[in-house]
Parts: sequence; structure tokens; C-alpha cells
Amino acid sequence: MDQQPVPSWLAASWQRLWVINNNQGPPKDTVNVRNIQTPTLFGDCRIPKDRPAFPDAKSLADLTDAQLKTLYAQEGFSGYTTVDGYIITWHHEIGYQPPDGTIDIGRFEILGGRNVLEHGVQAVYLEHWWRLEQSGSDFLGVKVMRKLGDGRQRVHEILSVSGDHFIYARNRDFDLPMANSLADLIKQEKYTRKQILAVLDCEVSHGFVLGGRCPWQVQFSTLPFKENKPLDFAAQIVVDPKTGALSHRCSTPDLSWSFPVNTLDIEDLLVLFPPA
Repeated sequence: MDQQPVPSWLAASWQRLWVINNNQGPPKDTVNVRNIQTPTLFGDCRIPKDRPAFPDAKSLADLTDAQLKTLYAQEGFSGYTTVDGYIITWHHEIGYQPPDGTIDIGRFEILGGRNVLEHGVQAVYLEHWWRLEQSGSDFLGVKVMRKLGDGRQRVHEILSVSGDHFIYARNRDFDLPMANSLADLIKQEKYTRKQILAVLDCEVSHGFVLGGRCPWQVQFSTLPFKENKPLDFAAQIVVDPKTGALSHRCSTPDLSWSFPVNTLDIEDLLVLFPPA
């Protein structure tokens, strides 16, 4: 399916300033929310501000059961976006939380400067969004599909880049059943610790392409041990110095890569993805 590009005012990097749910004020800002919108692909990362950092952890297995519970409320999703006037629909192809049967759809109200309001369509909420950078033309979108044992394909990874901001999403190895939330799902299914580790093994990370302390530095992530480190996925991308064509450094037969969004010059690509 050919996806039509979103309007130029929407293609940008965004930060949510506050939200009001169910018309119950005052506005709240308790979650670090970043949204990257390319002309077609998008990524959204939402990490509660009171979630611990766990700087000594190197994997989910390093966390205690109580520490793992602090990850249940995180949110993150990635996929593609469709637009009908000012009605925006985000089609989730990767999601940290389980599906709950609702559609992610909102009506945008453009204010002055870098400000927009998002009004809920299926749910009652109001969100104030701030554009982090001026709308530009520097976008990159990468999608990796995984071939399943039955021959079907499933979205495995998505990288969405706008200006100096990126969101990377990696799917877990299985689909979650429908539930109101991840916490509810884990409770109702009575998952073992091993199963909980597998359920939580879904990465959605926001970071800076070159504006951090290192190239491709992760700022927020559903996997806390990824924060403040380089994004591993970026090291897998290769640029042909003559044509600017993008490819992957190494892969397996079950993975297929595509680069559906790329508005960058060859010189810029070689800076972002230098030869090994």
C-alpha cells in the first residue's frame, strides 16, 4: 500500500507539554513524551518522569521483580500515519502496551508559533504539543520486516528520524493479547518472571542524532539500560559513497530491510553512517 505523505506542518519532532484526560484538570506533565513524524513513518516514546534509571543494569534480567514493575506503565509505539484534513490516525505496527481495541486518532488544532493542540476523537483528552525544531526536509525512515515460520511477515524494527531527533522501535518476538494495560495483562495471565522478561523486551527509544554526548545517543527508552548510550541499530546501516544508496551491514535470511523515507544528501548520510 502506497502511503501518502503527511502535511509539511506535521512532519517534525514534537514534545508533549501537558495533557488533560477526561476533562479533569489541571494539565499534567508527569511523562516525558517525544513524537517523531516523518512524511509517512512515526515513532512515539512515553517514559514516566518518576521511573527509576537503574544505571547499573545491563539487561532486564538485572532488575528485581519490584524494579520490573516500574516499567509496566511505560508507553511507546511506531508505525505509519494517515491524515484526513486535521484528523490524524497513527497506525501502530509496534506497541509496548497491549492492544486495547481502540484506534489512535486525534484532531489537531494549529496555534501560533510551534504550538498545536490535539483533541481526542475516540477518547476524551487534550494534549499540548511543542515542535522541537523548525519544520524541515531532513527525514529518514527505516523498516525491518521479519519472516515468521508460517510465511507471514511481521514488522520487527522501525527507525524514524526528523532533524536531530530519532525514535527507534524494536518489536518483541510475539504479539500480546488484548488487555486494558500491560500491568493488567501480566496480572490476569499470571506470567512467570521468565515470561515477564519476554513481555518487557520491547524497545522504544528517543534520542539525538548528533546533538547528544555521542552520535545517536539514546535519551529515553523503555529499556532503561539503553539510555545515554549509542543506538546499536544505527551501526547496522551502510551508505554507498557513490550513489548514497542505503543498505544493512549484516542481517539474517528472516529479516528484510527497506528505507521508505530518505530526504538526506549523500554527504549528510556519510556523516550519520560513517564507513566502519
